[in-house]
Amino acid sequence: MSEVEVTGEATEKHGLSTAARRKAKVNRAKHSQRYLGIAKKGKGDEIVSLEAAITRVKANATAKFDETIEIAVNLGVDPRHGDQMVRGTTNLPFGTGKSRVVWVFARGEKADDARAAGADVVGAEDLMERIQKEGGASCDILVASPDMMLLVGRLGQILKAKMPNPKAGTVSPNVGQVVRDIKGATRAEYRVDKNGIIHGPIGKASYPVENLQANFIALLSALVKAKPAAAKGKYVKRINVSSTMGPSIEVDVADAQKAAEHV
Repeated sequence: MSEVEVTGEATEKHGLSTAARRKAKVNRAKHSQRYLGIAKKGKGDEIVSLEAAITRVKANATAKFDETIEIAVNLGVDPRHGDQMVRGTTNLPFGTGKSRVVWVFARGEKADDARAAGADVVGAEDLMERIQKEGGASCDILVASPDMMLLVGRLGQILKAKMPNPKAGTVSPNVGQVVRDIKGATRAEYRVDKNGIIHGPIGKASYPVENLQANFIALLSALVKAKPAAAKGKYVKRINVSSTMGPSIEVDVADAQKAAEHV
């Protein structure tokens, strides 16, 4: 029997050849049995109220660690156009539950304020030399006072996404307050991705429903206020809430916006 005939018999016997089965698995989503069990309990296409969505997401957060609760907001903007970019920061009343490592470029009193606020590393030329030597900044967030940006600008190719930016609130004359907000985990940053979606944490699964709801409303309110003048049509198109290891749940946009209007 020829090799072609053998291959044909194997394909017919198993339905797909080994190569075809492997190819089919490449783009297949991989989820644990726990995740699949949770997903089966819910109705995948159901849209629920804000309170119901958060309550359900909390109940689904059954991992062995305190999962982060996050929202994904699909905005009616085209981020390819600079006048439709949505980016900024806001303070969440109950914090994100996650403190981050903060480095600060500052001198004199501003440097003292940053240290007092809990900055992990504070410096000027010495900090620039460290970043150049190490080939990057091993911190979560880099903050700078405006007078330091001429110095920080030399590190553009190294820092890339970590470069301090006024729109992100990481360039500020009040670096001490910025550090306090970040270290206190009350500060939430948001930036629309290429698909017009913003992802943002609103706390931990251990938070009470009302705290997560208050954080959700604070973040959504900030997004609504940041609506670009060039954005046309429906601005908030879709909202989903999920936990780190759990399936997402779609929130009723009208219900969520109504709650955000009162902030």
